[in-house]
Amino acid sequence: MRLSITGWSFTESESLENMDDRLPAHVWIEAEIAKCQAKGLSVYYINKGSLTGGTLLLKINGLGNGFKILTQIRDLDGDLSWMDAMGEGALEEKEIDAYISRSIDRDPDIWAIEIEDRTLQNPFEENKEDEYE
Repeated sequence: MRLSITGWSFTESESLENMDDRLPAHVWIEAEIAKCQAKGLSVYYINKGSLTGGTLLLKINGLGNGFKILTQIRDLDGDLSWMDAMGEGALEEKEIDAYISRSIDRDPDIWAIEIEDRTLQNPFEENKEDEYE
């Protein structure tokens, strides 16, 4: 049986009852995107993953300053952190796109977002710090 909430559909096995106490992926991702857009950053969906979960890949487009790909990780306590998926430094876009494509092929539940930011900073990490100031 398929259910739908505000345009998202999911099967009964993916229902909200089966989640842990963290926010569903789409809720916090959309909230972070709204914060980025409020700061004037352009944000694009490359792949919308699972409604309730899925790792997030951030493709950061430096608008002429190269590209970066970050992956979401959780520490042993379950706290969100970020890691350069392909090593530090600016990369070529074709390398990033190939990495994202392989990741989605392996796990279609992955979320992939592109953010345009000349500084190549992770705005999701900045938003987290802003919440505690």
